[in-house]
Amino acid sequence: MSSMREQSSSFDVARVVRELSELIGARARKAYQPHYEQVVLRLNRKGKPSTDLVIVRGRRVYTSNRDRPMPSKPSQFAMVLRKHLNNSRFVAVRQYGFDRVIELTFEHGGGQLKLIIELFRDGNVLLLDDEGVIIQPLTHAKYASRTLKRGVPYTPPPEAVDPRQMDRAALDELLDGSEHNLIRTLAARANFGRVYGSTVCSIAGLEEKMDSNSLDSEQRDALEQAIQSMLDELSAGAGAMMWMVDSEAMAAWNGADNEADRDTASAGISEIAPIDLSYMDAGMMVEVGSLSLAYDAVFGSYDAAAFIRREEERLVDSGEDEGERQAKLDRRATQQRAAIDRFHERAAITQELGKSIQDNWEHVESILTQFNAAVESENWQSVEDKLVDVPWIDSVDPVKRTIVAFLPDEDGEPGASITLEVASTVHQNAQRYFEEARSQKSKSKGAQAALASTEEAREKAEKRTAKDAAAGRLRGRQRSKRFWFEKHRWAMLSGGHLLIGGRDAKGNDTVVRKHLTSNDLYFHADLHGAPSCSLKLKDGLAHNQNPSEAVPEGVASLQIVQNLGEGLEDARELPESMHSEAAQVAVCWSRAWGGGGAAATAFHVRRSQVSKTTETGESLARGSFVVRGQRNWHRELSLELAIGMAVVNGVPIPVSGTPATISENFERWAKVLPGREKKDSVANRISKATGLAQDDLLSCLPPGNCSIEDHGLIQP
Repeated sequence: MSSMREQSSSFDVARVVRELSELIGARARKAYQPHYEQVVLRLNRKGKPSTDLVIVRGRRVYTSNRDRPMPSKPSQFAMVLRKHLNNSRFVAVRQYGFDRVIELTFEHGGGQLKLIIELFRDGNVLLLDDEGVIIQPLTHAKYASRTLKRGVPYTPPPEAVDPRQMDRAALDELLDGSEHNLIRTLAARANFGRVYGSTVCSIAGLEEKMDSNSLDSEQRDALEQAIQSMLDELSAGAGAMMWMVDSEAMAAWNGADNEADRDTASAGISEIAPIDLSYMDAGMMVEVGSLSLAYDAVFGSYDAAAFIRREEERLVDSGEDEGERQAKLDRRATQQRAAIDRFHERAAITQELGKSIQDNWEHVESILTQFNAAVESENWQSVEDKLVDVPWIDSVDPVKRTIVAFLPDEDGEPGASITLEVASTVHQNAQRYFEEARSQKSKSKGAQAALASTEEAREKAEKRTAKDAAAGRLRGRQRSKRFWFEKHRWAMLSGGHLLIGGRDAKGNDTVVRKHLTSNDLYFHADLHGAPSCSLKLKDGLAHNQNPSEAVPEGVASLQIVQNLGEGLEDARELPESMHSEAAQVAVCWSRAWGGGGAAATAFHVRRSQVSKTTETGESLARGSFVVRGQRNWHRELSLELAIGMAVVNGVPIPVSGTPATISENFERWAKVLPGREKKDSVANRISKATGLAQDDLLSCLPPGNCSIEDHGLIQP
């Protein structure tokens, strides 16, 4: 991701709002929350591809058409948005004054709902009913002037200065009343922000650091004209501008002719804006069609991988993140140490008070005797009323039959306070304090034992984490749902394209019926009972350009994509080498693997050549097909596969393919050859070394005994 500023200014918001108005009439379909920081609302316009409204908390809002992985299970906030906004029509959008607040209005069933997007501070997204009451906020928040929580009317933030409404008198008042330099005054008090404040100064030919109140009339004229020219450009202009860091970055951007190349080149973008920033180098400027396109160029790849990052950050053991587990143990140890200190302190204090009662035996006995005599002759209430004039008794508790009295200090004045049971003797009161001290000491011993147990657990966790890190093992959690291709045999070919094969007769039918389109190719080993395979033109895996730090070194971070084969209409246009790869994998999935042969044969055909019925019209049995027309043959295919270690959409899984492809894309991999070791044993050995699930490994391995040639998979 580029290092340019991430937070939108009021100028940016104004242009985005104008761009969003072009989507009025679209219908809201589904809402997603791929990451705690991000909300995505999918909008559909009749006859046009769906558009994602991407909301990144406190940072930016823009539209995008990127392929972005989404969670299969929606968050609570996403579910609320789906419940209320699904199929509603987007009817209006506005900016609150010149503030970083956007209001989207949706119409549903005769009523209206509003989605408020706040882009200042930590940001927020709030759904309001037709009366302006908050249905659900993304985050509950409380500020000095307003509260954002469910069930209360929405209150906008205090209104910010709108430079569009600022005349010359207001400008003079702003400058004269400021004790700061010009750039700071424009950025903060005039609501321009640093970037646009610098632009105003540049257009007006004024020094940023000059005192605001020192500008003469001519300079103020220039400033006023500069502000007006910027606002005119903002309201009348279209599109956006991007500035590159240098000529090399400019060349890389101009030479990028696909999304992946543009994502790589985006690292050279230093700034984007809806208007010309005159202080920037004009020779390094590139124009684009909209501010959303500029945002998507700079942040699109990073934002689209939000769900993958979330999942990678949650590489877990038994459903709990190892980092969080360690943090919990740290917090518990801290709490236990604090408790031990409190027990020791209380034990020392109560021990000392018990001793002080004994040392001041006569004083305490006198207080008890006099108090009991007073209560006997009058009553508790009467005695309590008279205690104001008694310096040695602080208070009484008639219910508990106790008094709080003072012991004399070194000067004979009231000092430490003690609680006395009036029905008990001096000795009994002192013993009560000694017993409390013993109780605190006992609790301290229990807390120390608990701390020792916690420290032991911490040590084990640290050793386990260090051992796993040294071995490069991943800790995967139980999955309730698998990726669509995991239901079948699958492999990754060069370019990331997927090859899908049936596991049995029913699976063969499914592959051909659901996963073999007119753009794909059908592959089959020249052996009876071999799986039917589909080489996918569009579906595949691509390297995640923004992996989480949670992914261990040497483990590939991949994401599922559906936009491969850009510019191609048919899988026949893919390189012949890829066809050979697919054929090689297809024969490895067949009984040729266990036949002991050194090579095998396979063929591929178009989808239209594969049929479920014979020429006589008879329907074939489950898993069987008729192939008509000319076949494209692949001969002398090697019986060898490879397995690489990866995190796909945040999930640790093995990826199989040919040795050439796997070795090129994975640092940790192993070659799999026909051998004598049972498949279960091979999977178990790899699982122990990597942390990958044994069932996932069994699904990737060929159908028969194997041998392993390790290239960092087992021994990193």
